[in-house]
Amino acid sequence: MKLVRRLLTLASNHIGTMIFACFGIVGAAVLNLVTPALLRRFTASMEEPGALTARMLLLYAGVLLAAYLVRAVCRGISLGVAHIAAWRFVGELTLKLYDKLEQLSLRYYQDKQTGDLMSRLGNDARQFELLIAHSIPDLVSNLLVIAGVCIMLFTINVRLALITLIPVPLIFLFSWLYSKKVAPMFRINSRVYGELSGVLQDNITGMKEIKAFGCEESEHIKMRHNCRYYAKVNIRANLANAVFTPGIELMTSIGTILVLLFGGLLVLDGQMRISDIVGFIMYLSLFYTPLAVLARLVEDMQAAAASAERVFALLDAEPEITESCDAVSIDTRDGTAHGTISFEHVTFHYNPSEPVLDDISFTAAPGEMVALVGPTGVGKTTIISLIERFWDPISGCIRIDGHDIRTLTMKSLREQMSMVLQDVFLFNGTIAENIAYGISCADGEEFAALTTPGGSLSVSGVSEPLSDVVHTDAEKDRILSSSVTALDMERIIEAAKIAHAHDFIEDMPDGYNTLIGERGVRLSGGQKQRIAIARAVLRNAPILILDEATSAVDNETEAEIQAAIEALAGTRTVIVIAHRLSTVMRADKIIVLERGRIVEEGTHQALLARGGLYAKLCRAQADTRSIGDADCTDADT
Repeated sequence: MKLVRRLLTLASNHIGTMIFACFGIVGAAVLNLVTPALLRRFTASMEEPGALTARMLLLYAGVLLAAYLVRAVCRGISLGVAHIAAWRFVGELTLKLYDKLEQLSLRYYQDKQTGDLMSRLGNDARQFELLIAHSIPDLVSNLLVIAGVCIMLFTINVRLALITLIPVPLIFLFSWLYSKKVAPMFRINSRVYGELSGVLQDNITGMKEIKAFGCEESEHIKMRHNCRYYAKVNIRANLANAVFTPGIELMTSIGTILVLLFGGLLVLDGQMRISDIVGFIMYLSLFYTPLAVLARLVEDMQAAAASAERVFALLDAEPEITESCDAVSIDTRDGTAHGTISFEHVTFHYNPSEPVLDDISFTAAPGEMVALVGPTGVGKTTIISLIERFWDPISGCIRIDGHDIRTLTMKSLREQMSMVLQDVFLFNGTIAENIAYGISCADGEEFAALTTPGGSLSVSGVSEPLSDVVHTDAEKDRILSSSVTALDMERIIEAAKIAHAHDFIEDMPDGYNTLIGERGVRLSGGQKQRIAIARAVLRNAPILILDEATSAVDNETEAEIQAAIEALAGTRTVIVIAHRLSTVMRADKIIVLERGRIVEEGTHQALLARGGLYAKLCRAQADTRSIGDADCTDADT
């Protein structure tokens, strides 16, 4: 009941619709009580000679027909309106869960499987439809019927009504025991389904790796184990139901036998009329059937309760990174954002026993290129994550243009940055969509409308309902092409040229409208990185962050991208992480990290002259010819 109360609180926007559905439920319940009463009177009239005429027969038939028709209408209203409320609520709940996932900090995702989270948004959220459209209406309807039937039974014959109630305590006791036994099973079912979804998601995403390493057989065995376990936990729950449901039916049948036995004796003794016993038996069917339905509802509500616990666990999760109530905004348009980044004695760790950054301090001025270099695992990418405020420092302060980033709104903070990560993520869409993603988030309602049936899309200033225009993939491609044009195709092409992506895009079958597949599966690593760089360039933020942005390109393309980056360097603050030092040699400042601390800082030539860690790294790469020998020659030489 606690879960139901919380559910009704969440569904408060739909209470009016649910109340309207209740009118249909009440109407159907009342008419369920009326029809046996009419048949009882009809039978009574047959007992009295001459009381039943053709006119009376037609009247009874007409009234019964009207009652059944109205009951059907009421039942249709209750079911239809309840489903409207239920599916609208499920849609809102799914969106609320997604919004919650967007709010949660990255730490939440460290021990979560994507498939399990998708199961909560899909399968678990959908269980609320069963609860709202079926379980709750059935609960209300059957309780009303049981209450009404009890009144009618006691009105007809008190002793026989008391005999009717004999199985009821046993039914409730059996239902309570079943609930206690089966509830944990449904919670296990929901958890195991989430785990199975997680394994499926991992395997489908990693199918290339499975095939490349010849692991099909081992993954088949793992999947067989998961599927069998999922089947086993469901079989356990259904075996319990296989005992429970027939048990309830047996108890209600025994009640019917008792009524027939004692009712027959009362008729034989002349203490009851035949019409009364006929009416009593008809009401009896209306009494025991709802009891059996209520017993079935126990199973449905246990399944919904198990899903509700998983849904509410997600909704109750608290993000670690939050905005302060008085957070302020900075904006390049009003002159408050310039791109200055300052780290002031920043210390950070993911695990207290494993420090990552220790007392980091540096400044990147507007228009300056700052490179972060050092061995793997020294905290370079962590510095980038702290700038974006994916995490907060344990101590110290990070400032953007003099503002502590903890005092800024998340939106305005991240609007100051464009980022190209080593592990590029591209969306399943066209190349133009992916390049325009950074600006379409703010301006491109057209993109969202494409995935919303019945939505509208403005193409060249003309608004069209999608339900009227999107019927085929070709039609969708036409609208998508038009929507990208509306976002200024010239800017997209210019950004692609800066990232040296334009030529290979033009060689694609459909150019900028080429669909690239999930995660850009149809592109090479170098092509994906150049599209990501074009996306960052088009965003035109004061701060550009490049985390191993040239790691997947050949030397010739790397040189071209470096030239593009250097052209941008004077117009924005650029933070570069690179293991290939040829990428950072022309940086205004190179920061060398070792074991989470800054050990060297300066220009390429100054650091070479110092002969420290940077010079050592440079010479090691010169030996592997990833940079030229002359580039690592001591400055004095």
